[in-house]
Amino acid sequence: MAIERALISVYDKSGVVQFARELVSLGIEVVSTGGTARLLREAGIGVRDVAELTGWPEMLGGRVKTLHPKVHGGILFQRGKEEDRKQAAEHSIVPIDLVVVNLYPFSATAARPGVTPEELIENIDIGGPAMVRSAAKNFQSVGVVTDPADYPAVAAELRERRELSLATRLALARKAYARTARYDGEIATELERLAANAGVTIGPLEKLPERIHVALERRQAMRYGENPHQAAALYVPAGHPVAGLAGAKQLQGKELSYNNLVDLDAAWALAREFSRPAVAIIKHNNPCGAAEQESLREAYVQALACDPVSAFGGVLAFNRPLDAATAEELGKLFVECIVAPGYEPAALKVFASKKNLRLLELPREAAPEELELKRISGGVLVQEQDRHELVESDLKVATERAPTDAERRALLFGWKVAKHVKSNAIVFAGEGRTVGVGAGQMSRVDSVKIAVIKAATAGLSLAGSVVASDAFFPFPDGVEEAGKAGATAIIQPGGSLRDADVIAAANRLGMAMLFTGVRHFRH
Repeated sequence: MAIERALISVYDKSGVVQFARELVSLGIEVVSTGGTARLLREAGIGVRDVAELTGWPEMLGGRVKTLHPKVHGGILFQRGKEEDRKQAAEHSIVPIDLVVVNLYPFSATAARPGVTPEELIENIDIGGPAMVRSAAKNFQSVGVVTDPADYPAVAAELRERRELSLATRLALARKAYARTARYDGEIATELERLAANAGVTIGPLEKLPERIHVALERRQAMRYGENPHQAAALYVPAGHPVAGLAGAKQLQGKELSYNNLVDLDAAWALAREFSRPAVAIIKHNNPCGAAEQESLREAYVQALACDPVSAFGGVLAFNRPLDAATAEELGKLFVECIVAPGYEPAALKVFASKKNLRLLELPREAAPEELELKRISGGVLVQEQDRHELVESDLKVATERAPTDAERRALLFGWKVAKHVKSNAIVFAGEGRTVGVGAGQMSRVDSVKIAVIKAATAGLSLAGSVVASDAFFPFPDGVEEAGKAGATAIIQPGGSLRDADVIAAANRLGMAMLFTGVRHFRH
């Protein structure tokens, strides 16, 4: 079915002049509105006004221009249905075979500082989504283009056959409905900022809004999920630039797996905690080593020393572009994946011989701070991300002895790592490095014992080390085990019913203890 007439009404005018010129060159009549019509005329393209098509002027400050039976009738009538064709002819409705529409930038307006209620409301597009929905519903007869990125492919198909295939029209319709669904979700969420008092006022959006509209599109299929019998894919927020780990560029190596991405995300979340050169080594979503030193190479050497057995086949994240010296050290260990904000050419040359090693380069755009969603049976749990950073006023010396400056630095380092270890979490640390990690045990004292065993297996002494605990010690036994292993100071939230007994045990052992008043459970 050849396309005779196209209606073009766009806010984002990128590429529209060239696209309209292509349509006109194929003998397709272009109908347009307002600013789009002016732009096309200025470019020397013949355009018919919508007002001429409908017999009605644009009105109400532009709110009403395409909401008319001759527009929607021309889009919606079923070309293969005799009764529809008869009614269209009876009411002088001409077919509109291609609808090219994109919408007012509601989200961009809503995100602008100082936006007023009036601006927010006036940037709710009505006519655009209505035409998009009409065209998408009638995809068996009509094409709908909502994304300027689709102009070249649509133009190429029209040049070749003067019509769009049913498969193309269906694909465009799916994309169109996804766009309007996302658009309405954005509006529904942002309208929660409005309050009706004497008039309409606007405020900040609540951290946990009444409704959350999640619009995701598939970016990458996985070979399988956590296990081979589970299907999986990576999805990203629709309509937004891809950022963070989801937007990382794979430079070399085998196809990424679901588990690779889970571990890479955990590694990057830990590595970016630090301001000095740092590395996190992750195995099964837990750190088996982390360090912050004066160079990436030294950080890697120190992190690896914490648990070289578990690091075999691990996933690593660096908070600096990777250099050749660090790459040479990494070449001595079997590693599954590495993620970093960049790689020196010499480092890439070192890695080139390891064909299966997955190298990911993070985009410059950091991922926006988003709510965390966790599915449970029949629902979804939602929470803020754990972005809490300790400040000096958080810290309270609970024991007779205060930590030394060196102990304090080691305690604060260990505290950052403990936030990324599965509860119950215990981290033995030195200055800028882990020396033993106990993760995910049902009792805290067992986590202490496992961390001690890990350090012994790695040949590391815990004499003079410090301990970070993600939650309070419910009994003195964990402190006693840590002291017996050689730890001299502890950082923990405090708040146990037996805090007095725990503090007494630390005092008896000559240990210093800091209370943070904040816990970092990670389930």
